[in-house]
Amino acid sequence: MIVGLVCLLFLFHARSALVALATLPLGILAALAATQWLGVNANIMSLGGIAIAIGAMIDAAIVMVENLHKHMEHEPDRPHWERVQAASVEVGPALFMSLLIITLSFLPVFALEDQEGRLFRPLALTKTFAMGAEAFLSVTLVPVLMGYLIRGRIRPESVNPVNRWTARLYRPALRWSLAHRRLVVLLALIAVALTAFPLSRLGTEFMPPLREGSLMYMPNTLPAVSLSAQRRLLHVQDSILMTVPEVASVWGKAGRANTATDWAPISMIETTVNLKPEGEWRPGLTQDGLIAELDRKLRITGAVNSWTMPIKNRTDMLSTGIRTTLGVKVFGPDLRVVQRIGGEIESALAGVPGTASIYAERGFGGRYLDVRPDAAALSRYGLTTGDVQEVLAVAVGGEEITTTVEGRERFPVQVRYARDFRDSPEAIGRILVGQPGGTIIPLAQVADVAFTTGPSMIRSEGGALYDIVSIDVRARDVGSYVAEAKQVVAERVEVPTGYRVEWSGQYEAVERVRARLAVLVPVTLALIALLLYLTFGTLAEMVLVMASLPFALVGGVWVMWLLDYNLSVAAAVGFIALAGVAAETGVVMLLYLDHAWGDITRDGHRPTLGELVGAIEHGAVNRLRPKLMTVAAIMLGLLPALLSHGTGAEVMQRIAAPMVGGMVTSTLLTLLVIPVLYYLWRRRGTATG
Repeated sequence: MIVGLVCLLFLFHARSALVALATLPLGILAALAATQWLGVNANIMSLGGIAIAIGAMIDAAIVMVENLHKHMEHEPDRPHWERVQAASVEVGPALFMSLLIITLSFLPVFALEDQEGRLFRPLALTKTFAMGAEAFLSVTLVPVLMGYLIRGRIRPESVNPVNRWTARLYRPALRWSLAHRRLVVLLALIAVALTAFPLSRLGTEFMPPLREGSLMYMPNTLPAVSLSAQRRLLHVQDSILMTVPEVASVWGKAGRANTATDWAPISMIETTVNLKPEGEWRPGLTQDGLIAELDRKLRITGAVNSWTMPIKNRTDMLSTGIRTTLGVKVFGPDLRVVQRIGGEIESALAGVPGTASIYAERGFGGRYLDVRPDAAALSRYGLTTGDVQEVLAVAVGGEEITTTVEGRERFPVQVRYARDFRDSPEAIGRILVGQPGGTIIPLAQVADVAFTTGPSMIRSEGGALYDIVSIDVRARDVGSYVAEAKQVVAERVEVPTGYRVEWSGQYEAVERVRARLAVLVPVTLALIALLLYLTFGTLAEMVLVMASLPFALVGGVWVMWLLDYNLSVAAAVGFIALAGVAAETGVVMLLYLDHAWGDITRDGHRPTLGELVGAIEHGAVNRLRPKLMTVAAIMLGLLPALLSHGTGAEVMQRIAAPMVGGMVTSTLLTLLVIPVLYYLWRRRGTATG
């Protein structure tokens, strides 16, 4: 609807709008067919790729339709299909190449790996297929549709008040820019330099929070907590959670399931808090505010709170082993020293701004029943260590002796001592040990039975033992927090030789993406530069278009800062998409400037500086309409994503925000700075240059 309104507003011709709109469903269907063939299902990310592509998909059709309008206005007596062919050939090749550039700009997204690759590859696939299909349709179907639908009387551009007003505003601005060339270039460079201010204040994170509609409450308790105490704590916590009106239901779990893939100790609590729809929340309450309120209510002695979301928690645990936003892994050969270092890190970072909670794993907080056979005592009674182990295995651990058959069901039968005979060291010491027909004596006479402490869990990674300091970071970005925390740890914590500290969690993913993009982005820019050189055939014009990219980033960075967004993988995808679109707008401007230059240099004529200025004004002002239409279609097409709400909106907003902001500064550059740079380049070819 938005794209159709843009066409109607600038062209005043309904059938022309139909030509442009006809390519959208075809391009989208082609993209969906290709992704379905590759096994990609419909989800937030795959559909988001289409959402951010719609504005750019229509650009080529808009420019070609508008160019036919120009030909029909200035060549009324020329055969219709000749005009269609001339209008298509005039702009088609450059537009086709610009769409390929937009498609190619997403190469770094395809090369992302691990979690970020799985997240954003569906988006990149649908956007790439949509843009590729649109590039094909723009040079095949669009000219045919133009020939059939755009006929009859076409209103001159001057009749349209929108075109008149925009030209009336733009013409004096362009003339002033051409008259103050050095100042315009200097102001443009200053604008780029000033962007360092908001850029330095942007935080970094792996992904913006994806609101799942539920929370995961994961408090840590001491490893030696008993089952009965943990059950009581779980009941108290669940009861408190249910007092908050936004909470629909609560499901708590302590310990682990009966599977080797769940390593949770009994001290770990995982509580899924299902929330009511946001429309039923108290006015003005956000998810962050709700978490803060719940956290205040659940300040219970002996429990250290941490908050996340169920799906996010599972992906974080699978990828890094860290269940909180951030974690510090302490590696070393001695677990006691590792625990000491972890405790010092916990104390040092507790006061760092942004630390909502911090908990160093108590590796030696576990309680064990230790049965140590006495070899001398066993030999006096003619017994062996194996006799003790066999009795303990049956009496305490239990032994399966048979299976009962009840219809089609089978039930194993396990035998062991009743609880009263095995619930304390004294009771276990009274278990009888002996051999059939021989001496039978209490276990306490041939073994020492007592409780001892030890590691509740032993972790290893890369052949080294380690333990974790879990940090819940809130109201601050991960990047700046880690930078400050590293400095604090270096100053206050002594790490002996043979031990090391590694930062994990979201920070690990951020560093991985940063290293990947540091290689891929320059390679992609080099390929875009090559395509531009093949399009224009001159190094200067390739440089002019590439120069538009940093100016496009100016608006994107300022909008990110004003909206208080952090740099993330989603924002990086938005900036990557912005680079391709900015290059396209530069291509369109240079296309019309080259046409105007070709008109004044036909038959070897060497123009004057005045003729050059007139040609630039003609190519820029008289062809203002297609440039404004493409920019308006892109920006307005992104607004639904920028203003969206609900699940997945946070990711789409981070992608759309830099694109919308960047299109503002990119448009100013395209309309004012590129004509100035074009003048500085072409004046050497004039009679007075």
